[in-house]
Amino acid sequence: MATTDAPMDQSAPQRPLRILVLGDSYCPASALAPAFTDLAQHHTVDLGDVTDEPTWQPTTPSELRLREYLGTPLQVMSRLEGHDVLVVQGAPVSDEVLDASPTLRLVCCARGGPVNVDVQAATERGIPVVTTPGKNADAVADLTLGLMIALARRLPDATRFIDGGAEFGHDNYEGSKWFGHDLAGHALGLIGYGQVGHRVAQRALAFGLQLLVYDPFVAPETIRAPGIEPCDLPRLLAGSDFISLHARLTPDSREMLGSAAFAAMRPGAYLINTARHELVDEAALEAAMAAGRLGGLALDLATPSPEVGRHPLLAYPNVVILPHLGGSTVETLRHGGEMAAADIERFWTGLPMQNVANRAALAARAEPAVVR
Repeated sequence: MATTDAPMDQSAPQRPLRILVLGDSYCPASALAPAFTDLAQHHTVDLGDVTDEPTWQPTTPSELRLREYLGTPLQVMSRLEGHDVLVVQGAPVSDEVLDASPTLRLVCCARGGPVNVDVQAATERGIPVVTTPGKNADAVADLTLGLMIALARRLPDATRFIDGGAEFGHDNYEGSKWFGHDLAGHALGLIGYGQVGHRVAQRALAFGLQLLVYDPFVAPETIRAPGIEPCDLPRLLAGSDFISLHARLTPDSREMLGSAAFAAMRPGAYLINTARHELVDEAALEAAMAAGRLGGLALDLATPSPEVGRHPLLAYPNVVILPHLGGSTVETLRHGGEMAAADIERFWTGLPMQNVANRAALAARAEPAVVR
């Protein structure tokens, strides 16, 4: 959730900013560049990309705090000197990177969580780190509804039937093999009601679904609306025809759906997970599929595929497994750039930034922000 910090006790910088925007193989700088067109009218915006180096291994304590990165700290350091603002998507930002430019005063990580940034080191240096939470929320919500339709209409099984070389198009009644369900009139249970869950709910209402929502971190009055009812997890499991996961991964939520949860679900219910694969006990999930407890399964995230052969869950006909593409849209990348650019503009003008991951760094920046 976006948070707005209190205005910083500082004046606006005294000269234009030098901004370094570093893309990567997933999100190249060319995808971010349009978002910085307005800033480039008043500031220097340098664009570049880091390259994948799969053999690089983190060694320092700061590097070992980084996760899900592309490129190496050295690639960032070699370009950063003299810049005031660093914008990355997957490039690693360690303590050495933060020290590579004495003028660095702001880091923007164009993703929901700054897992590739040593936030602790940035805080110690009084450097705010801003993120772009919810940048992919529309994309993931759209995918969730698409997967629900695919499962309800048995598209995975029907597609494999065609892919296997079977004849089709010869009989107006051949669809009798693939009877599925409408969405309208059924119940959708949402586990998690944040940026994505809320958007899924709005889309689901348009399909005529009734919604049950479980999120212990959101007040029931915030959830409750026509067609949307807050409830506890047992009621959601027992009362939902479709269950969709949108919860954050925490120690408490890890494997929150296990054998007991699958036993409590309605027979034939469909499960969609576009959040984190660790939310589900996959061994228990496979057992539930083998027992015929679930009508279908769609995962945008699963445990890594075996080195040889197919993922074992693909042995079941109404299963979709995707290679973590929930946020893989052109609009998602652009939105991340736009959110980062907006907070850079706020930083420049002295307005409160909206998505600061380390609010303690703002207190450390109480002195006037005059560029040295």
